[in-house]
Order: sequence, then C-alpha cells, then structure tokens
Amino acid sequence: MNVKVLFPLIALVLVLIMGIYFLINPSYEKSIRAKYYYEIGNYQEALVLAKEAFSMDVYNRMAATIMAQSITSMKYANYVRDAKKYMQEINVIAEHEVISDADKAKIRLICDIMISAYKKLAPSVVTDEQLIKDAAKYYAGFEKLLEKVNR
Repeated sequence: MNVKVLFPLIALVLVLIMGIYFLINPSYEKSIRAKYYYEIGNYQEALVLAKEAFSMDVYNRMAATIMAQSITSMKYANYVRDAKKYMQEINVIAEHEVISDADKAKIRLICDIMISAYKKLAPSVVTDEQLIKDAAKYYAGFEKLLEKVNR
C-alpha cells in the first residue's frame, strides 16, 4: 500500500474509533448533552449534566470545562437578572416627585452592591458575549446612578 494512502487511512480509522468511544461512553455522552444545553443558554441543566458526567469519570476534561463555564455563565446571568430587578425597583422610586433620604440611601446601597458584584465577575473566552455586554451595560447604569445620588 502506498504511504500517501496509508497515513490518511490510519488517521481516519483513529478518528472513527474516537468518535465511537465518545458516543458509547456514558460520561462523554452526558458531556455532549451538557455542551448542548450550555450552547442554548440553559446553564443550570448544563451544570447538572456536567457534574454527573464528571462524577462518572474524573478524567473527563470536557465535563470539567463545561462545569466551570456553566458556573461562570450562571454568575453573569444572575447578575443581569438581579440588575433588571433592581433597576425596576429604582425606577419605581424615581417616579416619586420627591425622593426621600431613605430612598436615596436605598439606591446608593443597591448601586454599591451591584457595582461590587460586577467587579467580582470574571468572563472567560466562551462566555456568551451578550451576557457580558448586558452586565457591562447595567454596571455602567449603576455607576451613573451612584454618581447622581452622591451629588
């Protein structure tokens, strides 16, 4: 057999064996499902499946990576969710004609909490760009609010 045909054939056989291994091994099957849920934005389900896969095989690096990425993405998603909730709360307060000192203190406290929470976030390369942009947008909004309240 010619060398030009032999090496690609061996490579193809090895790739097929690896593919079959990934599809048959239950740990990697769960990792693939976890990756799917991560990609569609269901980070909680991805985390659960990745933990199951990792408990089956502690050498499953795909499961470990998905676990770490799901935790990071969940932190961003939770920050955005909380930021939306607090911004709505602040908007209700801002609708009053006169804002009391207690309300100003509440706004200041919310802004401080959300600013410090944002600084603790650490994006990774695969974190959803939209989550990162939304979190940055809310962070900038809280900084502007804090600046206005402190005047």
